[in-house]
Order: sequence, then structure tokens, then C-alpha cells
Amino acid sequence: MITRPSPPQESDFTSRLRSPAVAARVGTWLGVCFGIAFVTGLISHYAQNHSQPIPFPTSPSWGYRLTQGLHIVTGTASIPLLLVKLWTVFPKLFARPPRGMRKLAIEGLERASIGVLVAAAIFQLASGLLNTAQWYPWSYSFRTTHYAMGWIAIGALVVHIAVKLPIIRGVWTNDVDDTTYDRPEATAPGAVSRRGLLRTTWVATGVAVIATAGSTVPWLRSISFFSVRDGEGPQGVPINKTAAAARITEDMVGADYRLTMVNGETQSSLTLDDLRAMTQRTESLPIACVEGWSAGATWSGVRLRDLLDLVGAPPDSEVVVTSLQPSGPYRATLLQGNFSDDDRTLIATRLNGEVLVPDHGYPCRLIAPNRPGVLQTKWVTRIEVST
Repeated sequence: MITRPSPPQESDFTSRLRSPAVAARVGTWLGVCFGIAFVTGLISHYAQNHSQPIPFPTSPSWGYRLTQGLHIVTGTASIPLLLVKLWTVFPKLFARPPRGMRKLAIEGLERASIGVLVAAAIFQLASGLLNTAQWYPWSYSFRTTHYAMGWIAIGALVVHIAVKLPIIRGVWTNDVDDTTYDRPEATAPGAVSRRGLLRTTWVATGVAVIATAGSTVPWLRSISFFSVRDGEGPQGVPINKTAAAARITEDMVGADYRLTMVNGETQSSLTLDDLRAMTQRTESLPIACVEGWSAGATWSGVRLRDLLDLVGAPPDSEVVVTSLQPSGPYRATLLQGNFSDDDRTLIATRLNGEVLVPDHGYPCRLIAPNRPGVLQTKWVTRIEVST
């Protein structure tokens, strides 16, 4: 006869470390990280929208680099915080449901909201981590799904905070070793003290941040051993999509290449030599990607506004910038009027003093201040005023 072990009960977990005194302190910082990640995620999502009732600002030029770096850093910091938080509250999973329909209903709703919060949090952190590695083992759109789940996660978090606020306030006004909110069974000493567990959690969180933040913070790159991008690459800038991956052939960028500007019936086509013969400008602008990496660089080329003047485009014109690549979701991008008029927005032909290599967009590419890297169109062939 096979004897099956009985499922665990809440009373089986006796460690003093599994206490609201620990959970609330870790949860507070987890909530802060989630809040920052949510806000910066909204900024990133808005920056990539084609339709923007309020145009995304062009200054500071490093703004998107900062917000997206914070998004990745706080998301990374949330991983060890979430693991410790879940460990401390794990016994609650096996708590017996209360008696009485009213209490049972309230308990059921609370547990359901916590279930949604935990599931959404795990999904957001796991999918975000895979996105930084550019590994997408799914068929759905990462951007739209991550955005929608972000609202679900933050909504469930607000509900959870509202329900637990009396305990959170009580915990923070008392010493970490206070037992006021402990379960009756939680009397056994842990392997470390509560302060020791919290210190270990803060250290683990700090290590996780430092080990990945080098993608955004240059002076951390030598020690960010978990960073999926080191900030380096051909001509000093990393590459997400190569010319081969975009199906750019030598014929496309050869002697027959033309850059065409269009404004209604007015058109102007330039060869690469024509483009180089125009007044050249040099700007120091960072490029920042949604995956979290960024790099500073010096770009040289023709001011976009000068090209638009060739076809009589009025000030504040929105333009569609089209790439030579045959297909892809970002083959064509919309550039708002404040970007097209900004003196720093270039159709660049050189990067860090060298002619663009094919993987960086040769013959020319768009580079604009404070714009997501995915929208900095490479292999530009057509610039058309949007009507």
C-alpha cells in the first residue's frame, strides 16, 4: 500500500523569518521598483506610438536613455525582491479558508487579487528579461502584451497595498523583530536573523543591478557580467539588426542608390555623393534601445531640416522615413514635427568619424535626439512629408 504524504499546512512553517515584519519591508521596496518600472514603461510605450497627441520631447537628448535604463534596472532589482517576498508569505498559501460566507468571500477575493498580482509580476519580469536578451519564444507581440500586463500588475498591486496598508504601517512603525503581526506558529529561529535576511536581500538586489546595469551605465561595464549588451560594437555602438538580417544587399546600396524626398508633387533625389556634398553637421547623441542598452556616439551627416527644405516642406512637418529593408514592423517610421525641425536630427553618413558600416545603416540612417533606437531608421531611402 502506497502512503501519500499529506499536503503541507500553514502550521508546518515555523520560521520567524516568514513574518509580515520582513514581507512588508521587502514588499515596500518591491512596490517602489514596480512603480518606477511601470512609469518608465509607459514613457517607452508612448515614445514608440505613431499617434502622439502631445509630441514626445526632443530634449534632453539623453532622456529616453535614462528612463529606459531605469526601466531595466528596476525590473532587474525586482527579481530578488519578489523571490524573497514570495518566500516569506508562502505559508499563507496553505492557510485554511475562514468559516462564514462573508469572510470566505472576502478572503477569496483577496486571494484572487494576489494570484493575479503574482502571475502578472512573474510574467512581466520573465518576459522583460527575455526581451533584454532578444529571445522571443512566443508568437504574440511583446510590446502590446507587456504594456497590457503592466496595467494589470499595477492595478493588482494597488488593490493589494490598499488591503494590507494597516499591516504595512504597523510593521514600519515597529522594530523588525516585533512579533505583533506574526503567525502563532512562527516561533522557531531562522538560519539568520531578520536583519540578516534583509541585509542579504539588499545586497543580492544591489549585485543584480550592478551585474546588469552596464548596458546603460558605461563605467559599470567592466563588472556587469550578466549584461546582455556591453555597450560596444562596430564603430563603438552595439547592433541589434544586421544588414544581412534586414536583407540589405550590395545592389541596394550600390551606385544606383538614391535618397528621395517627397512633399506632395514635389520630389528630389540625391545620390550618396550629393548627400556628402551638402553642408555637414556633427552631433553627439546617445542611442538607446528598448532592450535597455545605450551608447553615446558622434554622428555626422546632413540636417533633416535641410533635406526637407529641398522639397519645400513647411515647418513642423511630420515625415515618414522609409528603409531599404523589404519588410519588418519598423521598415517605415513616423517622425513628428518637433523632431524633423530639431537642428540635431540628422540623416547621418558617418559614425564616430568613420563612414557607416552596413550593419549601422550605410549609406545613411536617421539619428534624432531622445528617440527610441528602434525608431532610428537605418538604410534610409525615402523621406516623405505626411499629409
